[in-house]
Amino acid sequence: MSQDSLLQLAVLAELAWEPSVTAGHIGVTANAGIVTLTGHVETYAEKHAAETAARRVKGVKAVAEELEVLLPFERKRGDDDIAAAVLERLAWDVTIPPNAITVKVEQGWIALTGQVNWYYQKEAAEQDVRRLTGVVGVSNLILVKPAVDAADISTHIAQALHRSWLVDTNEIKVTAEGGAVRLSGAAYSPQDRDVAFATAWAAPGVVSVENDILVL
Repeated sequence: MSQDSLLQLAVLAELAWEPSVTAGHIGVTANAGIVTLTGHVETYAEKHAAETAARRVKGVKAVAEELEVLLPFERKRGDDDIAAAVLERLAWDVTIPPNAITVKVEQGWIALTGQVNWYYQKEAAEQDVRRLTGVVGVSNLILVKPAVDAADISTHIAQALHRSWLVDTNEIKVTAEGGAVRLSGAAYSPQDRDVAFATAWAAPGVVSVENDILVL
């Protein structure tokens, strides 16, 4: 059996193992470590869970996600109702600065815009709205405000990587220009690559992260 076939079976098994995913509605193909998910799910949260499950399988280098959200009739909501629910959910989240985020909803698809001081606030906003009823997709267009002094960003990120549980941080290179960070080099698993990405975003003053780390 080829490596692609083995990877396909592994991803299918992981999707079946994930309790928040109805695996029978999802098709999987694999080509040189790139996994494509097709089919349909009933919620945007399930769509995200399926992609997350596929990414954590050993040997997966990238995921092309082509899943369609087909909401059951009882879960469909008007855009006005969804927008009101989003605003209320964000208002209840103490990590989100008041009035920092603008919300637009079109046919169940949420667009988040505005500006926050930290990447974790941007992520928190998306996590808040991902599981709301009626949502078919989320575009997170929130900007992270750059710090006044971003001169030592690459040094701080490199130090943080060495404190993490990454297998070999010597294989990962960090460069930064202003608040724009680029990660390059190699990692031994998708999890290591994701940890490096999250670590880079945790540095103060980072406004973007380009993750060019290859999975060996």
